[in-house]
Amino acid sequence: MSKLDKAAKAEADVLQELRPGQSIELLKELHILTREGRLNQDSRRKLKQVYHLFQFIEKLLRELPGEGAGATLADHGAGKSYLGFIIYDLFFKALGGGHVYGIETRGELIEKSRSLAARLGFDRMAFLNLTVAESTHASELPAQIDVVTALHACDTATDDAIAFGLAKQAKFMVLVPCCQAEVAACLRQTKALALSRTPLAELWRHPLHTREIGSQLTNVLRCLYLEAQGYQVTVTELVGWEHSMKNELIIARRTGHAKASAAERLRSLLAEFGLASLLETRFRLP
Repeated sequence: MSKLDKAAKAEADVLQELRPGQSIELLKELHILTREGRLNQDSRRKLKQVYHLFQFIEKLLRELPGEGAGATLADHGAGKSYLGFIIYDLFFKALGGGHVYGIETRGELIEKSRSLAARLGFDRMAFLNLTVAESTHASELPAQIDVVTALHACDTATDDAIAFGLAKQAKFMVLVPCCQAEVAACLRQTKALALSRTPLAELWRHPLHTREIGSQLTNVLRCLYLEAQGYQVTVTELVGWEHSMKNELIIARRTGHAKASAAERLRSLLAEFGLASLLETRFRLP
């Protein structure tokens, strides 16, 4: 096979994997395609991961009025805005409406994202150099946001994203928590006195287990809190997203029907584990 034929075959392989109209330049910038615009084994894996993640969010967007044509989406802890760019390219670009906001504290990443969006003509993307907490009251954001995402937002940044979603009356939240250290630190300090004389104390006797049980407990508390605030919650695995054990995907759908039973269980769990102080910070209930 000649070099020309090989090149044509490589291009055909790429086009077969991509969705119609998908930006080749963007995929190169995100290192999903090689500099030559080709797919190798690693880039095929990355592309599969991207599509797997996107399918969760696309389904939610299409449930919005006009199948999401005018939807607003805020991506917290955006980093290089990998997720925001992919969603815009695959969903918003062809619709002529809707807006994606990337929220990130590192100014250099914000500038790079703004430059890339301008180069690609993604004019309904905005990048804000703010913390999650600051963004809740920022004038650059609308009063209501349809979809809130926070993927691998570290420790309490996920809780800040939930607070943002509640304040903005988000219809959907898509969360992949990471580095849940706060509850583990509280467990080490209080030793969950109510349970310290029972075999359950073995769950956090060793530091590694303290971290793991703290992570698990944090996400359980978050799910109960969302249910208590009027959301239906689904917990699943985000299979294939990066090489990380932080693979738990929480999808919250706003119903407006707050569950009193979830609020009661939340209070009980916090009391059992000596974490009642979090009712005044992370898990404020009516």
